[in-house]
Amino acid sequence: MLEQMGQKAKTAESALALSGLEQRNKALLFMARMLREEPQDIMSANAKDLAEASELSAAMRDRLLLNEKRLEGLAIAMEEIAALPDPLGRVLFEDTRPNGLHIRRVAVPLGVIAVIYEARPNVTLDAAAMCLKSGNAVILRGGKEAIRSNTALAELARQACRQAGLPEDCVQLVSDTSRESAQELMRLRAYVDLLIPRGGRGLIRSALDNATVPVLQTGEGVCHIYVDKAADADMAREITVNAKTSRPSVCNAAECLLVHRDIAGEVLPDIARALISRGVELRGDEKARALVPGMTPAKASDWGTEFNDLIMAVRVVGDMDEALLHIETYGTRHSEAIITADPEAARRFLNHVDAAAVYHNASTRFTDGGEFGFGAEIGISTQKLHCRGPVDVKALTSTKYVIEGTGQVR
Repeated sequence: MLEQMGQKAKTAESALALSGLEQRNKALLFMARMLREEPQDIMSANAKDLAEASELSAAMRDRLLLNEKRLEGLAIAMEEIAALPDPLGRVLFEDTRPNGLHIRRVAVPLGVIAVIYEARPNVTLDAAAMCLKSGNAVILRGGKEAIRSNTALAELARQACRQAGLPEDCVQLVSDTSRESAQELMRLRAYVDLLIPRGGRGLIRSALDNATVPVLQTGEGVCHIYVDKAADADMAREITVNAKTSRPSVCNAAECLLVHRDIAGEVLPDIARALISRGVELRGDEKARALVPGMTPAKASDWGTEFNDLIMAVRVVGDMDEALLHIETYGTRHSEAIITADPEAARRFLNHVDAAAVYHNASTRFTDGGEFGFGAEIGISTQKLHCRGPVDVKALTSTKYVIEGTGQVR
């Protein structure tokens, strides 16, 4: 089955290469319109997925949920992606050599992109739209928890392609949600130019260990908030509460709070009360528990865990050096934040921390393609090649050199 899908994707890729920006944008706008005018099939499919997902945690069910507000958000994202400049054909370098050769480096599609993801059906349309915008065919393989939702959304995208005069196989969804289908897709070297795994540690590790196609590593987010000794107490509380509780199941949610010992007695009890009032379980070291009675003792494994839930590890640190060492040891190079009124402390933190996104006095929840003005993102890259941070449509392109001469020989 995947061999046939790969062949169809290659054929669709060729048609996409001949398409223009207007035609690709038309498909995106059709997707937005259908989300608003024909949401019933999607909502019905999602309700069935949710009905069979009762064993999932509340946070994971939240990932799975598609309601009117989220469908409208998807429609807006389709329109924002359509409004972006064409990522293809951009001249990234241009020079005329002494011998008269005119050389340009221009942006071109990657080709066929495979995306393996878990219980987040919004990824189906985000990935489809971004691949279409950047001239790439896409093979999607979602998780079993969202198979009905993903099927309905993929069919919407395929219908939009047909209406825009593009091959419907620009977007394909793997219906088999077994581990074997994921493994086979990871090895589809004859057809897949890039694999993007979007999910937890297990999925990322499986892709890195088993794929024979290039992998863009995304997403596990063990993100930290460091409250420096010069932090504003109210700001520290509001940012921490937002970073942990606004949507705890996503990769840019904060999983660990580090507080400087000089300010811990002043700010930690207040932050803890605010978090606990919102249902957060706090797991702290000995110093943190001395300031917040009733806090659960933290285990060694808690420091490097992406909880994806209303759970947060808490540690009191002696100074910034200890905070930086903790982040270096347990972070996943995703998003890290410092809360401080000291510009020198902020400068040191921002320069020292090795992560895709570093924040001063702002929530880690902003690490998102939409929030960065990209319309959407296909994942958050935590590696350094070929892109890092929110993977936008420009990151889904490669380059080729175009050389024009007048008969030159070497």
